[in-house]
Amino acid sequence: MAYRQGKEAMAETGLTRRQAIHGLGAGVAAGMAVGPHAMAAPAPIATVLPARAAFAPTSLAYLDNGSQHPLSLGGQAAIEAYLAKRRLDPAAQGYELDEEGLLAKFARLINAEPDEVTYVQSTTAAEQMVLRALELPGNGGARVVTDTLHFFGSIPLYEEMARQGVNVTWVRAVDGRIRLEDMAKALEEGNGAGGARLVALSQVSTINGFEHDLKAVCDLAHAHGALVYADMIHAAGCVPVDVKASGVDFAACASYKWLMGDFGLGFLYVRRDVWPRLKRCAYGYYGIDAFQPHIYPLDPPGEGVADYAFADNATGRFALGTHSHAVIAQLHHSLDWIMAAGVARIQAHAQALVARLKAELPARGYAVMTPPECRAPIVTAICADARARIGPAMAAAGVKLTLSANRFRLTPSVQNDDTDIDRFLAALPRA
Repeated sequence: MAYRQGKEAMAETGLTRRQAIHGLGAGVAAGMAVGPHAMAAPAPIATVLPARAAFAPTSLAYLDNGSQHPLSLGGQAAIEAYLAKRRLDPAAQGYELDEEGLLAKFARLINAEPDEVTYVQSTTAAEQMVLRALELPGNGGARVVTDTLHFFGSIPLYEEMARQGVNVTWVRAVDGRIRLEDMAKALEEGNGAGGARLVALSQVSTINGFEHDLKAVCDLAHAHGALVYADMIHAAGCVPVDVKASGVDFAACASYKWLMGDFGLGFLYVRRDVWPRLKRCAYGYYGIDAFQPHIYPLDPPGEGVADYAFADNATGRFALGTHSHAVIAQLHHSLDWIMAAGVARIQAHAQALVARLKAELPARGYAVMTPPECRAPIVTAICADARARIGPAMAAAGVKLTLSANRFRLTPSVQNDDTDIDRFLAALPRA
């Protein structure tokens, strides 16, 4: 039985969520069972890189994976199997959507415990939920340290926090990097009553691919009594992530970039040791662990309208309402593919392409914003009026990349090879 059906049965019977899952939906525990018409027996996952055959043929040299990753053929098939169940295909009624199983897969990818991760709509939604759980902005006086290579969409968030009384310190980039000594200075300035409560950053910057030494930042922040939130949307799936080794307290990502998923679903990691320090900020139906109503026919009597309890895990603290089931179906395939290929191999493949770009762009007169030691699959170069300057040439050559006002960014992935880089370089005018 699907997860929602199990929840409804729980509400009607007074079962705990675990009892509902095991007693009413044994198929969930066994994983995704797919009807024979909906999907044939899964083919072995091929992990040869570059993985051209895993994706539909395209006329594009697609180097914009860091904006949104192409949908793989296996991911498409997984969605179609789910949709067969949704359209009531008789042959697909054995299909079961394993929501908890996907959380466990993602937990393995980042080396977390399954109960430390939960679903969120987006990275931005997760970041704001973390702030609320830490009672920010609160009554004023709290401090947050962040940096100028954090996601640009978070700039208004922390500027608004400042307007509401939070003392926000911005650590500025130097030579495309956030220096640890500057982070230390920002934390030391707030020692005492005004000590920082949170350090918020992007593990890998969307701007230029700079990657924090997350363990060093966490050790520093924890020594000053601060917790650390990491936006890992440009890390999970393309560079190795180990939340236990880093000691990060919160981390979040959406799935439509390097997880090869789609919009509308992501993950939030919350370190177990931090749970007692958080204020409950979500009271969602999906976070309930036990529910016994006293208002429906044949219900047992009770003092109130219902007795309930929230799950003692990340889901119980942060879950709200429904989330995208189609993306869950897709991500079962995508996460299996990523883990079979190996994140370190995926990273090494992209780095071979990135190295060419880091060498060729300066030779053509472009200043590269990405520090040479960066290991993420991101290369950003400065180009005044980039959309007008190089956009038409890229469109004519069938090259897709990220074009901003005064910079451009290339983000190669598993399906790219040297022919894509050759095509980009052939179309690129000199600076």
